[in-house]
Amino acid sequence: MNEVILVIVEMMNEFHDVMIGVFSILGINITDKEMHFWVLGIFGLGLFFFTHFIFKRVSKWSISSLSFIYTFTVLVVIVFAIEIQQKVTSRGNMEFQDAIQGLWGFIVLFSIYAAIKLIFLAMKKSLKSMSATKNKKGKTRFSRNHQL
Repeated sequence: MNEVILVIVEMMNEFHDVMIGVFSILGINITDKEMHFWVLGIFGLGLFFFTHFIFKRVSKWSISSLSFIYTFTVLVVIVFAIEIQQKVTSRGNMEFQDAIQGLWGFIVLFSIYAAIKLIFLAMKKSLKSMSATKNKKGKTRFSRNHQL
């Protein structure tokens, strides 16, 4: 886990240096805070458009899929925050495998939930189908407004 964080930090440092160089070449003299404003603002807006595009399509399948994606994303942030906290406070071991196991726990338990939900939906659909078949086999249903 330590190595993963160090690689990410190194990548961010390299990106930071490249961006400072790009702004410098363009003759734009900005502070570190201004660079963060523009880079993260543009990155965030791009991420929003990408996410919006994906979520619009996924929402046509089911709202549960959107809830899953959101929950998983939040869990990823929480899991890594916990691992970093363990490193900073020296309480527990900061290991990448811990993060993976935590996320697997959610995936397994969510899969069980989804399977149970699918079973209930299939049973409900089957009961509706059986009910509709019974009504077609001779039982006539009259509406309230039907007059004899």
